[in-house]
Amino acid sequence: MQLRLPVYCLVLLCLGCNTRKKADLIIHHAVIYTVDEQFSRAQAVAVRDGRIAALGSDEEILAAYEAPEVLDAGGKFIYPGFIDAHAHFLGYGMSLLQVNLTGTRSWQEVIERVQAFIAANPALSENAGWVLGRGWDQNDWPEKNFPDRAQLDSLFPKNPILLGRIDGHAAIANAPALAAAGIQPGQTLTGGLVEVKNGRLTGILVDNAVRLVQSKVPPPSPALLQKALQSAAASCFAAGLTTVADCGLMKDEVLFIDSLQQQQQLKMRLYVLLSDTTLNYDYFLPKGPYRTDYINVAGFKCYADGALGSRGACLLQDYADMPGWKGFLLRDSSHFAQRAAQLIDTRFQLCTHAIGDSANRQVLRIYAGVLKDKNDRRWRIEHAQVVNPADVAMFGRYSIIPSVQPTHATSDMYWAGDRLGPERIQHAYIYQQLLEQNGWLPLGTDFPVEDISPLKTFLAAVARTDTSGYPAGGFQVEQALTRQQALQGMTIWAARGCMEEESRGSLEPGKLADMVMLDQDLMEAPMQQVLKARTLATFSGGEKMYDANAAK
Repeated sequence: MQLRLPVYCLVLLCLGCNTRKKADLIIHHAVIYTVDEQFSRAQAVAVRDGRIAALGSDEEILAAYEAPEVLDAGGKFIYPGFIDAHAHFLGYGMSLLQVNLTGTRSWQEVIERVQAFIAANPALSENAGWVLGRGWDQNDWPEKNFPDRAQLDSLFPKNPILLGRIDGHAAIANAPALAAAGIQPGQTLTGGLVEVKNGRLTGILVDNAVRLVQSKVPPPSPALLQKALQSAAASCFAAGLTTVADCGLMKDEVLFIDSLQQQQQLKMRLYVLLSDTTLNYDYFLPKGPYRTDYINVAGFKCYADGALGSRGACLLQDYADMPGWKGFLLRDSSHFAQRAAQLIDTRFQLCTHAIGDSANRQVLRIYAGVLKDKNDRRWRIEHAQVVNPADVAMFGRYSIIPSVQPTHATSDMYWAGDRLGPERIQHAYIYQQLLEQNGWLPLGTDFPVEDISPLKTFLAAVARTDTSGYPAGGFQVEQALTRQQALQGMTIWAARGCMEEESRGSLEPGKLADMVMLDQDLMEAPMQQVLKARTLATFSGGEKMYDANAAK
C-alpha cells in the first residue's frame, strides 16, 4: 500500500490536468468591458456553442478552459458587439449600389456624380433605365435652396431619375420620372408636397410625394437584393456592429432576408420593425412575432411627420425661417390612434417616427391613451428631436422610450437654429434630459441618413462635436451623455430597446458571444482619439466575421 499511494496520487493529479472544460474559443490578455449591471471588466473570455461560457482573469480562464482557438489580445479592448437601435439596413445596402451623393458641396457636383454613374453603367443609357441616388443636402451648399430639375431634364431626357435628400424625406425627380408617376402642377396630397414655381414642377418632392415616384421604380432582382444585403453586412461587421434594427421593412423583404439567413448566406442579426401597411398587419398580426437566431420581427414602424432639414417636421409654431409654415403630419392623427389601439393587445412593439414638437406631442398623447401608466411595453418614439418642455415628463410617466441618434444633433447643429429659433432650439436633441425619464436610452445612427460608424455616435453623444471637433466645448453640451452611458446606449440599452437584452448587449455567461475588439479604450482615450480607433475584429456568436489583418 505504501508503494501504491504515491502512484494513486499521481494518477489523480494527471486526471486533474485534463479536467479543463471544453470551449471553442478563448481570448485572453484583453481589457473586456462586459457592460453588465456593475459595468465590470475582465481579462479573458471563453466561448462555447456561440455563447459566452465564462469571463474572468487570464489565470482563471486559461486554467479552467481549453479550446482549439486561443487568441492573445495583447492588451486590446473588447466590448459587446455594437447594436444600432435605429437604421435602415436594406436601404443602406441598396444605396451602396446607387449614386452616392453624400458630401456633395453643390448641385453641380450632384450632376457630375450622376454623369459618372451613368457612364460607368452603360446599360442605363442603352435601356433608358432608372437612375437612383441619395445623400444630397442643400444645407451644405453655398446656395441653401432646393435645386431645380432643369439640368437633369437637359442632360438626361430619357432616363427617369430620382435623387433622394440625405434624410430620405425629400427628393428631386426629372421630367421622365415625374411623368411616370403622373405628377402634375397643382397636385396636392396629405402629408406631402409637390413643389411648383411659376406654374411649373421644380422636381422637388417632400415626404409622401416622393412615394408617388418610388412606387414606379422597378423592384430589384433577387440577385441584386442579395448583393445589397451582403454588402451592408460586410460594412456593419467592419464597423463593429453585430445587430441592427432595420426600421421599416415589407413582408416579402423580411421573408427574403430570412431565407438568406437560413442558408447561412447572411449572418447579420436584425431586429425588424415592419412598415405601417395593411399587407404587413394582415400577414404578421395573426402569426405574432417571428424570431430566429438571426432575425427578430417584433415591431411596427409608423411615420408621424417628416424631417427638419426639408421642413417636413410638424411644429407647434411656425418655422423661424419660413413664417406661415409649420410642416405637417404624414397622416391624420386618427390613423396613429387606430394603430395604437390595434397593437396594444398584441406582443408587437409600436415605434413612431416623430421629429417636430407637435408630432411628438400628438404621438405621446396617443401612446398615453392606451398605455395608461408605467409598463414594460417599450413603445418607442424614433428621433424625438424637438420636444416641448411641457411634454418631456410623458416619456417617464408612460414608460415611452425615446430612440435617438446622436449624430443627428451634430449634423443639424449648423442650421437647426435657423429652423427653430433661439428659444426652441434649446428643446431639441435633449438626450441627457430624455435619458433621465426612464433611466436608459437606446442609440442608433439612422444610417444611411448618417454615417454607419458607432464611433461617430459615441463622439457625438459624449463630446457633442462633429468629426473636426467643432464647436469647441460642444453643442448644447449640457445634454451630453457620459462615456459609460454612451457605451450602454450602443450595447445593452440598444438591445433592451429591441426586446433582446436577455441574449445580447452585454458580455455575460449564457449570452451570445457577439463582441468587437478595438485598439482604443473608449472609456479612457482622449476624445480626439475616438475616431482613430480601429476595429480589429468582430465576432458574431464567437465566429470571426471581420478581421482587420485579413482585410488589408
